[in-house]
Amino acid sequence: MIDTMTEIFAYEFMRHAFLAGTMAAILAGIVGYFVILRKLAFAAHALGHIGFAGASGALLAGLSPMTGQLLLTVLAAIGIGSLGERAHKSDMIIGIILSFCLGLGTLFLHFYNGYAGQASIILFGNLLGVSDQDISLMTWLMTASLIGIGILARRLIFSSIEPEMAEAKGISLYWMSVFFVVILSMAVTLASQVVGVILVFTLLIGPAAIAVQCTHHTWAGIMLSVALAILVVWMGIVLTFFTDWPISFWITALVFLLYLPTAFKRTAD
Repeated sequence: MIDTMTEIFAYEFMRHAFLAGTMAAILAGIVGYFVILRKLAFAAHALGHIGFAGASGALLAGLSPMTGQLLLTVLAAIGIGSLGERAHKSDMIIGIILSFCLGLGTLFLHFYNGYAGQASIILFGNLLGVSDQDISLMTWLMTASLIGIGILARRLIFSSIEPEMAEAKGISLYWMSVFFVVILSMAVTLASQVVGVILVFTLLIGPAAIAVQCTHHTWAGIMLSVALAILVVWMGIVLTFFTDWPISFWITALVFLLYLPTAFKRTAD
């Protein structure tokens, strides 16, 4: 076992993969839990696809795909967040925007004359190919997001569980909604580096959905969600190293297998 881990960490790209994957998993685990509490699963799914247009547009402009994805998802997040409590009821509007951005991303890739494999990287991730620049940007994103969540954690939890009471206590549901969806856009950007924009929903929602089924205590649920997200990412990286199968496949497969017992338990209850 020790020899195996020594072999894995002997490669710089594997060290980068574990570092980037861990950062993405931590933020996805925390944010994903609130996504379920606030019933914003479709918005999270949409932001991943909207980011496709930003990433492909950045490629066309000669910029980092992650930078372009971040900029467009943040802008989209502000728009979704401004809907406030209506966000989870506005699936049709969000869906139309999602479809348009997918089409726009396809157009950008049509005019892109560079490495053809970039499209696959955007869609399905490339954790084993993250650069030092990507690591730096991911570190800043995670740090800024965690600081923001840490400062407003109590208000965020309160407004997610009891929005009417939170508003009566003077908490602005509008600004909390905008704040959270912007944080969600950062989590989507990080998670898409691991599993791509197509499967980003898996890492954001899967571990959190399992945690919600296992415990009704908020902080315990958040910690369990983070632990599960880290577990599936680490296992996915190791399995990819030995099988050469895509990380995105292993992560989605592991999340599916972990979710099955909770799904059967809920059906039995």
